[in-house]
Amino acid sequence: MNSSVSVHIVTYNSAKDISTCLQALQVQTYPIQQIIVIDNASSDDTIQQVKTHSHLLCDIIELLENEVNVGFAPAHNQAILLSSTDYVLVLNPDVTLHPDYIKLLIEQMEKQSDIGSATGKLLLSSNPDVVDSTGLIMNKHYRAFDRGAGELAMQWSESGEVFGVSGAAALYSRNMIEDISIHDEFFDSDFFAYKEDVDVAWRAQLLGWKSYYLAEAIGYHARGWKQGGRYSQPLFIRRASYINRYKMMYKNMERSSSIVKSIIRIIPYEIASNGYFLLREPKVLGSWLGFFKQLPQLRTKRKDILSKSLSKRQAPLE
Repeated sequence: MNSSVSVHIVTYNSAKDISTCLQALQVQTYPIQQIIVIDNASSDDTIQQVKTHSHLLCDIIELLENEVNVGFAPAHNQAILLSSTDYVLVLNPDVTLHPDYIKLLIEQMEKQSDIGSATGKLLLSSNPDVVDSTGLIMNKHYRAFDRGAGELAMQWSESGEVFGVSGAAALYSRNMIEDISIHDEFFDSDFFAYKEDVDVAWRAQLLGWKSYYLAEAIGYHARGWKQGGRYSQPLFIRRASYINRYKMMYKNMERSSSIVKSIIRIIPYEIASNGYFLLREPKVLGSWLGFFKQLPQLRTKRKDILSKSLSKRQAPLE
């Protein structure tokens, strides 16, 4: 295979994990053309560690230091604009990859041109017998989850198509990136962080792309940010996680007679869910102010996504 691949990592006070992550990239069996690290104004030793590994990796690391934390989605968009490779591996700094991870995924994607994204079996670093993610699933209430999370790894040995892939270790084809980008953005920068990978997966499906889970490709995810439970997370994080679901629903739900049925179906869940927030976490609901502030941009993006989807469906077969 002659296809090129770049690895994109967004760091924010990631000194605890970044060295191990980069060491695993150093021994990948598939040649990496470029490693782009976008640092979101870390205050720890992250930048120095990246610079140290730059020499070990034959200077293929390109480091961009943001003066402020611009967020996960905007930072990854920066990295995408800095690269031109056939494939892009979006990688969290707390993920360690098996040496064959990139090679196996590219081999699979080269077999089928309509596969635009792929992931391997991500296991918990703290307990490698347990699954972190085998892709993304979305239920009837438009809630997305990491497929297989918390289950035994041995139960997930069958490869196949999935709804989408987790942004923790996602391989995307450049063809898909260019095809589904809206307003020159692959990840929606209005999301800042959380659910941006689900939004991409949904948009990709609308535009005819498939996602694939390959069980033989293995990675290990620390997931340190989830320790301590929901109430230990800052209000900003809880607000982003909550409101981004509504942003992606607004943008990606198709116009059809089924949309009314979908809304009716999710009403009981919405009443229960928002009732909980009203009683237990009322400050989270303050994120609706940001939603309505961004509504003009979201409306334009929705229009463009649906127009693109319609055009693809009407295009004659070659």
